[in-house]
This record gives sequence, structure tokens and C-alpha cells, in this order.
Amino acid sequence: MYEILDNISSPADIKKLSIEELNKLAEEVRDRIINVTSVKGGHLAASLGAVDIAIALHYCLDSPSDKIVWDVGHQSYAHKILTGRNKKFGTLREMGGLSGFPNKDESPHDPFTSGHSSTSISSALGMACARDLDKGKSRIVAVIGDAALSTGLAFEGINHTGNTRTNLVVILNDNEHSISKPVGAMSRYLNHVITNPVYNRVRKEAEKAVKGIPKLGLKMFRALRKIEEGVKNLLVPGMLFEELGFRYIGPMDGHDIAQLISVMKKVFLWNEPVIIHAITKKGKGYRYAEEDPVRLHGVQPFDIETGKPIEKEGGEKTFTDHFGAKAVELAAKNRSVVAITAAMKDGVGLDAFAERFPDRFYDVGITEAHAVTFAAGLARGGKRPIVAIYSTFLQRSYDQLIHDIALQDLPVLFCLDRAGLVGKDGPTHHGVFDIAYLRTLPNFIVMAPKDGLELEIMMEKALGEKVPVAIRYPRDYASQIVGASSFAPLEIGRSEKLRDGKEIAIIAVGSMVNIALKAAGILSSQGLEAAVINARFIKPLDEKMLEDVAHRFKRVITIEEGIMNGGFGSAVLEYFMKNNIRNLNIKCYGLPDQFIEHGGREGLLRKCHLTPDGIAEAIFAGNK
Repeated sequence: MYEILDNISSPADIKKLSIEELNKLAEEVRDRIINVTSVKGGHLAASLGAVDIAIALHYCLDSPSDKIVWDVGHQSYAHKILTGRNKKFGTLREMGGLSGFPNKDESPHDPFTSGHSSTSISSALGMACARDLDKGKSRIVAVIGDAALSTGLAFEGINHTGNTRTNLVVILNDNEHSISKPVGAMSRYLNHVITNPVYNRVRKEAEKAVKGIPKLGLKMFRALRKIEEGVKNLLVPGMLFEELGFRYIGPMDGHDIAQLISVMKKVFLWNEPVIIHAITKKGKGYRYAEEDPVRLHGVQPFDIETGKPIEKEGGEKTFTDHFGAKAVELAAKNRSVVAITAAMKDGVGLDAFAERFPDRFYDVGITEAHAVTFAAGLARGGKRPIVAIYSTFLQRSYDQLIHDIALQDLPVLFCLDRAGLVGKDGPTHHGVFDIAYLRTLPNFIVMAPKDGLELEIMMEKALGEKVPVAIRYPRDYASQIVGASSFAPLEIGRSEKLRDGKEIAIIAVGSMVNIALKAAGILSSQGLEAAVINARFIKPLDEKMLEDVAHRFKRVITIEEGIMNGGFGSAVLEYFMKNNIRNLNIKCYGLPDQFIEHGGREGLLRKCHLTPDGIAEAIFAGNK
């Protein structure tokens, strides 16, 4: 199918190609990425923009002995294709197939598993220092985007690297022109001069000679350095990195493979920290991704001819849809309501809020820790912040949740999208830990709605409280489940009974409520009547309900879409133990103490036995 790509089985094959053939290879890799993501979904625009960088890196390096660390990893599809995984690329994000991110267990060419932003420089520096301790000669490269570079962790890594002065190359893949725009003849000329071996040899000899002059040497060196920096600062926008201890190369055309190879070959011979600033076009090679790289950053299956997603039948509203609509409604009623997100405006459903209330909407970029403390400051200033964030990314703000929110008892509402198993993005994105860590925080109220209407009711209730509140909900449709909360005011710490039963009580949380109801229906057909209770509150627990359950039922089942260690089921067990209630047969169902692979959400739930059939089968077996 592909003239050149079909003959690439490892990075070694790339080194045999001419520049003309490398450019042809880039076209074929882009075509492969477009065709696969149109069927499987995934990260399209970012990966298209990084194809030429990936080719140049593998042309110049010897992976896996040399290490390439891709930040976040959503731009690493070309890297996967070029490192012996092209034949399996059609299994992208399927259960048992290729991960959508770099994965250390998938290939020796992936030295570090990633999926969250801004870890590349710190982890690559660790590898470089380990190499130095072993007197090794391998080359270590971190590839990071301009958005990821804006985070605190990235700058911490840069600062430490500059202090160590170790041999580490950082490729800054600037696809938004957020740092600078000039890519032209002068920039190319300066890069040629700066990377020239003769220039660098003379530069180092001059430094030695000037510093060796008695008394005046150091002053002369500093003066000359200031003159050099002044000239470079006028022409090359990289002085920030130079001040932090890096040699800066760029900006350069990140799609000019010949120039990339020329610069990399020279830079990889240096023994110091270097940043290569490459300007790329996000979505390069696919018209619709170039025109709208935000919409086609992460994609569901789409029509290649139009660039439009393939719509699923039904058009049912999701939890995210309900959240977005309610946030706008609450802000319209209360001018103190503000909304915050960390570079996920569309993903969390705040696009309508941002358009309606631009002065009360804050997208802080990929800075989750800052988002939480920023919200704390807004709350101290009398505002009512709603922080909308994916569950997996809130993990990055754990200290801020404790120190800046819980300790100070501030009324911030956290709306955690993608709680539970998110599916094809895999273990770096599953939001399975939030129940366990949020329920340990003093002053917090933690809720989980059974459907979209209950989510809206919980949001309204949360803004009436003067304490921190977290609401978790899945990446799923939000069909209404009729219950008490649909018709009566929500009370803090009060559950609702959705179905009556005799010997067995099933207490379910959030996304598992509908699963529990269906499981109860299956059990009923087998002659076993189970009560179903929608917990609604993870913290505080409905102790009155638990006391009633202890008196009325012999068996108690808890179900949650989160890890069982320290989760909701643990909270229920702790209550019974604390109150010396020991005459119950209690079984907790949830996610195991392990990282769950990528794959479709329904398939993953089935694998973890969190389906109506799986739950009913386990309950029925335990009743024999």
C-alpha cells in the first residue's frame, strides 16, 4: 500500500533513505495516521504536526539505546509507526491493541509511560543523570509542546537541567507560535553559525583565553557574554533558556527534515543542555486538522472526506452536557459564580459558559495545581468558583486540595468529569482514584449523581453550601432514572431507595446505580429480590440508611466505579466496624488494585465484572 513505509520495520531502515525519500515517508506516515484515527479515534492533529520531528530524530539517533521521551504522548503516533509497530497500528486504542500513548511495556522504544502533561524533561533528566553515573554515552531527548512547557513541572525540570549542565536535548515542538514567530533566512543563518563546530570550538577557546587573563579576565568574559547575549536577544528569542543554562537553537522550521537532521547531527555531539525550538503546524497534511486543530486534536471516528465526526444514533445528552447547561444557568442567577478549567474548555463542557460569561471564565492552561489554588483565592475574594476538571488530572493537585481548599474550608465546587473508566485513553486517564483520596479530606462533601438531572440538582445544592464540594460523574450518557431526588429537595448526606427487597441490599454509587437496578431485575427473575439504594453521597455517609440496612438485611452489597482500596465500600465497612455491627454478610464490588488497560468502556466494565450480568451472577452465587 505504501511505497516506503511498508519497508520500514525499525528505525535502522530510516537511515538508508535520502532526504527526498524521507519527505515521501512523512507523507505516507501522515496518511496512515489519518486513516487509522478516522476509524479508531485518537489524537490526530498533534501527531500529524510531529511527524517530521519523529523522522529526523530516528534518522539521527539509535533507539532504543538512545532515548526519546515524548511529553504527554499524544504526538507520538509517528514514533510508534516508525519503531516496528506499523502493522499493529490498526489496533490503536483497542483492548489488547496498541496504546494511544507511549507505554514502557509495549516497546523498548518507549522508555517512559506518559499520558499527563509536562513530565518529559524531568524524567529525561533522570535518565541522563543515570547514564552519567554509569559513564554511558547514550543520547537522551525530550520532546515537549509549547503548551506543556508552560507548566511548573516543566520549568522545574528545565531549571534543574541547567544547574546540572548534563548532556540533554529538549525539542520544543511549538505548534501554536506561542513563544515566537520568526522563521526565515536570518534565523536559519544564525542556527547555521551557532551549530557550526568551528564556531563552538573557537567560542570555548576564547572563553578559556579571556578567563585566563589576570584580574580582568572574568570581567572581560562577562562583558563579552553580555554583548553576545544582547545581539542574540535582538535576533533570536531564546534568551530565557540561555539564562537557565541551555544552549538555544531556533526558531526553525519543524517540517524541514533536511534542516532538522543537519542541526540535530551537530547538537547531539555537544556535551551540554540544548533546546531546539521547532515551529510546526498542528494538523499538518490534513486540511481539516490544519483549519481546526482544536476540534481535531482528540477525535472520535470521523469522515476523512469532510473531517466531520461520524454521529452515533440517538443524540442522547451526556453528563458533560448537563453540567455545561447547568453551569450557565447558575452563573445567570448568581454573578459570584465563576468557572475555571485547565486547558479543557470543550472537553468539560464550558464552551457555552465561556461565550456567555467571558469575564467570569478562566482557562489557566495545563496547570491543574494552579487552577485549584487560584480557585481558593477567588473563593477568599467572595466568588463561587466551579472548577471543571477531568478526574485523572485532579490527581495532580492533591496537595492544593489539602492545603489550599480543605484546610481553609473554602466553598469551591469541583466537578470531576471522566470519573471512572474512560475507555480508550487507558490507565493514564482512568479516573478511578478520586473517591479514595477525596473521602479522606476534612470539610469536603463528595457526591456522585445517578443521572443528568441529579447532577444538576447536586450542582445547585453545592453552591448553597459554605464548604468544599466535589461531584464526580462518568464519560457517559445521562439517561434519567426516576427516584426520590427527581421530585424532592436534596438533603446533604441522604441517600434514596430506588427498589425494595428482602434479604439483600445493594448500595450503589453514581454510574453504578443503573447497573445495580438492572442486576436487581436479573436477580428478581431468578427468585431473589434485592433492594437498590442510590448512595448519592460518598461523604458524608447516610448513617441512618446504613443503620436501617443493618437491621433489615442479612447481605449488603456495595458497588462503585473506582478502586476498592479506600473507596466507598471501605467507608461502609468502616462504619459497620466502628458501630460494632458484625452480623452482616458484606461484599464490595469495584475496580481491582491494579491499573486497567485501554479499551472500550463497556468492554472494560465487563472485564472488571461491573455489568448487570456480572454483578447478578456474583450475588446469586454468594447466596447459595
